[in-house]
Amino acid sequence: MTGCLWPCVAAAVAASVTASGSGAGRRGGGLFRSRVKGPAEVVQHAREILVYITENQEASSGSGKCEAKCDHKIAELSKTIRDMKCILYGNGDGDPIAEACTQLTKEFFKENTNTMRLIIICLPYLDLEAQKDVTQVIANLQRRKVDSRMVASDYLEANQDLLDILMSGYENMEIAIHYSTMLRDCICHQVAARYVLDSEHMKNFFEYIQFPDFNIASDAFRTFKELLTRHKSSVAEFFSRNYDWFFAEFNSKLLSSSNYIIRRQAIQLLGDILMERSNMTVMVWYVSSKEHLIILMNLLRGQSKAIQVEAFHVFKLFAANQNKPPEIVGILATNKNKLLRFLADFTLDKEDKQFEADKAQVITEISAL
Repeated sequence: MTGCLWPCVAAAVAASVTASGSGAGRRGGGLFRSRVKGPAEVVQHAREILVYITENQEASSGSGKCEAKCDHKIAELSKTIRDMKCILYGNGDGDPIAEACTQLTKEFFKENTNTMRLIIICLPYLDLEAQKDVTQVIANLQRRKVDSRMVASDYLEANQDLLDILMSGYENMEIAIHYSTMLRDCICHQVAARYVLDSEHMKNFFEYIQFPDFNIASDAFRTFKELLTRHKSSVAEFFSRNYDWFFAEFNSKLLSSSNYIIRRQAIQLLGDILMERSNMTVMVWYVSSKEHLIILMNLLRGQSKAIQVEAFHVFKLFAANQNKPPEIVGILATNKNKLLRFLADFTLDKEDKQFEADKAQVITEISAL
């Protein structure tokens, strides 16, 4: 059989049972000559192929190319993954069936089977369409509950090294986007995000974001932002332990980048981080640094209006701080007239009452210095 096996499985099984009772199952040919695999069997079949491919690759001295005898297995795997996607998402003829999705999820994360590990390792051997199917299957399974438990989270907690494998994808342009897509789906679970935050991988993001390939660089920044904004308590803990090196890298490699897109993305992210209530301690530390203030004032002077606006949203935190250190007061007082002239002419293209209110407060604070 070709094409999607689900959600027509229920009808097919019913037809098969009817046919077997009348003897037609033995005579009948046609669509239901072979028994349709159930959701668990689809996963089991995929796992058997994955094991075969993995063992074949190990035996081929790591050539990176699947031998000819393995090609038909890869084609079969692609079809089986497509069947899994149809079970989880449904097809044009019907919606997914909840019980079938649960059965598939149970089997996929069944203890000691390592289906997810195998499918991640074998991803480079698949064609582009099959790789896309894999990312969709993984994304769907991350959200599935079995008996009120988020089984994907439990699996990742026991197999955290998979996150190392997914992070390594940024070093391989051919699979970088697919691995990073799966990584973002995994870090929707706090246990996975915490592992990456606490790892050396966080330092690597400052290099990945500067890759010459725009798609990979943008994708890396998207993952970076997700890690630093999604799980509030874990992010606050990360900053409390890594404040010094993180912002030294952030300032020198992102905020001071010669690349306009990197600077704009970075200043937007900085605003999101500092204005998050759970990061109050980090915000106080940040706005107490004269080095940080100088960087923000330089961004305010830039030619890009978009960056100026984002920089203002961070600069206002320095001005509004009621416990400014003397060195911050000194810099603001020295540049008082320049700042007031700049703010007087600083407007948005569209009316924004909150922006005007913030600007008025900043002017008041600086005028009083």
